[in-house]
Amino acid sequence: MSEASLIQSPEGALAYVSVLLPLKLAFLPSYSINREMLSSIGRGSRVRVKFARKLYIGVVLDVDVKPDTDPSKVLPVEGIETLEKITPEELSLWEFVSSYYMCSMGEVYKGAYPSMKVDAELTLERIRSRMEERLSKTRSMLERARKDSTREKYSSIISSLEKELSALGKGDSVPEDLKIPQAPFTLTPAQKEAEDSITASFTKGKPVLLYGVTGSGKTEIYISRALDALRGGRNVLYLVPEIAMGYQIEERLREIFGDLLLTFHSGETIAHKRDTAARIRHGRYIVLGTRSSLFLPFSDLGLVIVDEEHDSSYKQESPAPRYSTRDTAVMLARIHSCPIILGSATPSLDSLQNAYTGRYALVTLTERYYEGSPSDVEIIDTIAERKKNGMVGSFSRRLIRRIGLTLEEGGQAVILRSRRAYSPMVQCPECGKIRMCPHCNVALSYHLADNSLRCHYCGYKEPYSGKCPSCGGSLIQVGSGTQKIEEEVSALFPGARVSRLDADTVRSAHQMDRILEDFNNRKTDILVGTQIITKGFDFAGVDTVAVIQADALLGLQDYRADEKALQTLEQFRGRCGRRGKKGHFIIQTLQGDHPLYGEIAGASDPGKSLLGTMLSERKDFGYPPFSRVVNIVVRDSSENRIGTLSPLLAKEVAAALGTVPSLFAQGNGGVCVIGPYTPSVDKVADKFIRIIRILLPKDRFLQTRKDAISGAISEFEKNRKYTGHIHVDVDPA
Repeated sequence: MSEASLIQSPEGALAYVSVLLPLKLAFLPSYSINREMLSSIGRGSRVRVKFARKLYIGVVLDVDVKPDTDPSKVLPVEGIETLEKITPEELSLWEFVSSYYMCSMGEVYKGAYPSMKVDAELTLERIRSRMEERLSKTRSMLERARKDSTREKYSSIISSLEKELSALGKGDSVPEDLKIPQAPFTLTPAQKEAEDSITASFTKGKPVLLYGVTGSGKTEIYISRALDALRGGRNVLYLVPEIAMGYQIEERLREIFGDLLLTFHSGETIAHKRDTAARIRHGRYIVLGTRSSLFLPFSDLGLVIVDEEHDSSYKQESPAPRYSTRDTAVMLARIHSCPIILGSATPSLDSLQNAYTGRYALVTLTERYYEGSPSDVEIIDTIAERKKNGMVGSFSRRLIRRIGLTLEEGGQAVILRSRRAYSPMVQCPECGKIRMCPHCNVALSYHLADNSLRCHYCGYKEPYSGKCPSCGGSLIQVGSGTQKIEEEVSALFPGARVSRLDADTVRSAHQMDRILEDFNNRKTDILVGTQIITKGFDFAGVDTVAVIQADALLGLQDYRADEKALQTLEQFRGRCGRRGKKGHFIIQTLQGDHPLYGEIAGASDPGKSLLGTMLSERKDFGYPPFSRVVNIVVRDSSENRIGTLSPLLAKEVAAALGTVPSLFAQGNGGVCVIGPYTPSVDKVADKFIRIIRILLPKDRFLQTRKDAISGAISEFEKNRKYTGHIHVDVDPA
């Protein structure tokens, strides 16, 4: 039957279907279809429809429904797509994410299947055509290239495109039965005991929290469990928080799993993503992926692994859905009735509390895979060092000696500075003014490479003249970012090969891989970087790791600040001494007596751990994991308007919840509404920001209260004509 006959049918022969669109809608639009066609579609079918004069690919949620509007005004289905149906498991996950994270199901659909507007949808033929066109152009540019570096760049692109074209479409057919390999290692007694405990916990249907010290061999346990799932004919999802971590893990997994390993992250091409999605519908694979891989159309999912489960990169910040990968993965495993392992050397307090209360099964791994004691920790008080002439720029003489000794012994060093750029700010010593971003309430950072000032929030950039625009005085650079640290390191150790890893040096996954590969292959002696270098990399040659200006890790206005700092430092400590050698971890700080550093160094009271103190404080103040946090974030270009309307919104939300807003005061029934308050960065991209924080008890009324919040916001937007200024962030990172 032609598509035209779907439209031009007598009214009595029409049926109606509700269709989910990749849009933020508070309702499900209905569309008409020839009743004879109902048998060819069902829940999950994808159809082409018009909404607001634009074509979209929508998902049928219900068939043969009664439209809410006059049937004569209901638009027809434009056509039925031949794309694979959305699976029942996918729809169940979308419904959970929509409900829990307080967003529309259309926003979840858009996040799971981007570019669902028809004019942006790429068919296989169009993908192939575009790739062949790009390949032809790149070959022409290679022929005209004169520099070796340029020729190398184009050759790399050509090689990548040829591989993509070769693989294109392979996922459309059921793959051959690939042989499941054997593990190329034997688990140690401690690992085997942990694996047995995990297996026993699987039978009880509980998520497993694998609490293993750095270097204890958690990855071997993941691999062993993944192989078992593959032998059972089921797929495996292996989640990592960042693409950067995928470099080493992919290399290792590829040696074992070969063609059974698929990758999925934002750095992949559309063709690659399409091929991965098609393959896992029909075969048994292990997928190594970041956040977005949660929404792949898995069939027979047999195991979910969440590595570094504590990592804040697992939280989707923007756009909606603003979900936690860890918690959504737990729901995904529940939907597929499959086991899940959450692994970390520094588990989140949320996961630890779930383990303490019996919701998760706790499995500990305290022995390192390679024999050897933990790294030595040295806390250097830079205030005291400066008083006795013990500092050379950003480096203490003690740290310089340690790095020098490491290099003499053939080892490598990694240096963490949590701020990129050359200097985090520039200031005029005459009038005292700091050069600020004209669009954000943040200081501009100085970048030496192109002599510019940049905003790391909105991307604003201007040339650096060195002159104060207010009084004409000479600007000075304040503080040290990774660029300046790299420069200082090169001056202090002129014979060393120094490299830097941050957002300025890494513009693509290929560049990141090259920097990490060079360091792994000992082509680099010292690596300087931001928090990305603290992730779960395993570099055999690293003997010394050091933190410059560690106090920058202790954030403000964040109840998780100490927890995040402790996790970052412990993870970074684990990057050295990985092969039985004793590593050295050096922290330079202005607060040498901070309890967090004492915990890292093992100098705190053995009977009173910092984690225990943190949990106790969270309980006293009613913060997670003893409650749920919902942030209502308001953004507006008018400071007066946001100052007037955000307090009114707080009152209306509080009224809907049955309590009165008050700062850090417990409300009725354990509900607490805080704010609106101004965050430390209160203006970004010409939008002022206010936050209303709501603490909700973890009880059976949680969803009811969330619905009340959503309803209050909707009414406020409607009555005040304030749509587009408010978003909700559940369980903010």
